[in-house]
Amino acid sequence: MTENDSIRISPFAERPELIGRAYEIADTWPEFTSYEPVVNALLHQVVAEFPQYCVVATDGDRVVARGFSVPFNAELEGREETPDGGWDQVLLWAFADRRNGNPPTVASALEITIDADYLGRGLSYRMLDAMRGAVGAQGHGTLLAPVRPNAKHLRPTAPMTSYVRELREDGLPADPWLRVHVKAGGTVEKVAPASMTVSGSLAEWRTWTGLPFEADGDVAVPGALVPVQCSLVHDRAVYVEPNVWVRHRAARPSA
Repeated sequence: MTENDSIRISPFAERPELIGRAYEIADTWPEFTSYEPVVNALLHQVVAEFPQYCVVATDGDRVVARGFSVPFNAELEGREETPDGGWDQVLLWAFADRRNGNPPTVASALEITIDADYLGRGLSYRMLDAMRGAVGAQGHGTLLAPVRPNAKHLRPTAPMTSYVRELREDGLPADPWLRVHVKAGGTVEKVAPASMTVSGSLAEWRTWTGLPFEADGDVAVPGALVPVQCSLVHDRAVYVEPNVWVRHRAARPSA
């Protein structure tokens, strides 16, 4: 547990009474991401199934941030630590390993979400540090993260491979969320080109975004990191989101 002023950060395993309150946060995730199939199937089970890998921040009785990670086995045939399938792939592997009894070899972050009222207070750094500590307490030396660069949506047509190489004059990433990870000691490794996929009818996308989706081709959607591909003849639009793999050293507990 870490404390600073009135904010307390702990693993959910130490505060199980908060597991059912993990989503009491005014987040800024785009609405369409909640219709991602793997999100719908598994994400809400993570904190209950892996509470020792997930952290929660409270301010008094208010839940103000959550951080989820999961363990998985990267040494089985056909697997690796930083798959192209990114977020989706490690989440699927984590639940498959739990079901099949495969011992985990590494852990991956899934999200750090800060309540909108608490943004800009440095809480992201503290949550990331707490997650590194939680993972290290489980015996892991590494925390991976399929990072969703939080300013990429402002430049949806820029290739992610070039975007991640953009640096400020001080040598740190131009993207604010990638910069948090690098300042915390993380190393940017590679792009996960298909980390999340959202597919829906044009009517569904119109509901999710308020946009007309009336022409074939790329559609710029607020909050999307890359354009959504629209097909009128198929009555379908598909969003394939790239993320960026970052490697952290887990914080081992003091002897």
